[in-house]
Amino acid sequence: MPGSSTSTDPGRSSRRPAGVDPWVERLVFLLDQALPIPGTSWRIGLDGIVGLLFPGGGDALGAIVSAVLVFVAARQGLSRVVVARMVFNVAVDALIGAIPLLGDLFDFAWKANTRNLRLLERHRSGRPPTWRDWMWLWALLGALVLVVVGAVVVALLAIRALRVGLF
Repeated sequence: MPGSSTSTDPGRSSRRPAGVDPWVERLVFLLDQALPIPGTSWRIGLDGIVGLLFPGGGDALGAIVSAVLVFVAARQGLSRVVVARMVFNVAVDALIGAIPLLGDLFDFAWKANTRNLRLLERHRSGRPPTWRDWMWLWALLGALVLVVVGAVVVALLAIRALRVGLF
């Protein structure tokens, strides 16, 4: 269609970005799918492994790294609704992932970064984010930080309670 922003004709200018940066795809692969589980079609990533090895803190670190994808989405002009879905994916990953063992199994299956990459690929636009978009994003990321810190505190208190023998 003439003048379409989704034209694949290389001679035409397009308002839509050509694709997701390769470094973003590599980061998502490392976080969610880097290691195959022998004998299965399942793959796990560093996000789940770090969360398993370092309860609470590993999930917080994973959420911080996952926030990079949220920033990329905002920079590419995704709507606030889509960015909110991405933040929700990261928050669910961090909160449930902070639960020792069961949360780690959930983390391996949830793959928040892969979900967010799919959202990014589906909803990219050429619209530059406005100052309102950025303010909204900072508010969401601030809320995410509070949620992650809360999850770490809960996990550490649970570990402490187990050591003391309250359970």
